Amino acid sequence: MTDPRYNYGPADPQYPQHQGQPQYGQGQPHYPQGEPEPPKVNVGKLWAGGIGTAVVAALLVVVAIMLIRGVLGIAILSPEGAGAYGTVSTTSYALAAAAAALMATALLMVLLLAMPSPLTFFTWICLLLTAVAVILPFTLVADLDAKIATAGINLLVGLCITTMLSSVGSAAQNAPRQAGY
Repeated sequence: MTDPRYNYGPADPQYPQHQGQPQYGQGQPHYPQGEPEPPKVNVGKLWAGGIGTAVVAALLVVVAIMLIRGVLGIAILSPEGAGAYGTVSTTSYALAAAAAALMATALLMVLLLAMPSPLTFFTWICLLLTAVAVILPFTLVADLDAKIATAGINLLVGLCITTMLSSVGSAAQNAPRQAGY
C-alpha cells in the first residue's frame, strides 16, 4: 500500500520523466466531447457516381421514348412519321436528363459538405423537383396520351436520379474514425 502523504506522479520531482516519449493524447486532434468530427466526402467517388447517373438517365430517356413511340404508338416529342427514335428532340431530352443528374450531383456535394442530414434534404428536394417535372407536361398544349407519356418519363428519370444519387452520396461519405480505434 502506498503512503497518501507522498505524491507519486508526474508532479513529484522524484518521479522519473520519460524524455522523448509522447504523453497520452499528444499528437492526436482533440475534438470536444459533444461535437463529433464532421464526415469527410470522397469527391472523386461522388462525381464518378454522378457521371454514371447522368449516363443512365440519358439512356433511360432514349429507351422510354423508343418504347412509347415504337411499341405504344404514341407521338411524343415529334410527329408520328418520325420513327421510333423521333427527332433531335429525343437527343435534347436525353441531354437535359443528363444535365439534371449533373446538377443534382452538384447539389448533393454542397449538401454533404454543409448540411446536417444531407441525404434527407437531397431526397426531399429531388422528389419535389420530380413532382414539378411530372406536372409540367399537363400545362402544355398536346394530346392527353402524349402528356401522360411525358409525365411518366419525367417520373422515371426523377426517381432514377434521386435513388441513384442518394446511394452514391451515402457511399461517398467517409465516416470519421473514433479516437483510439
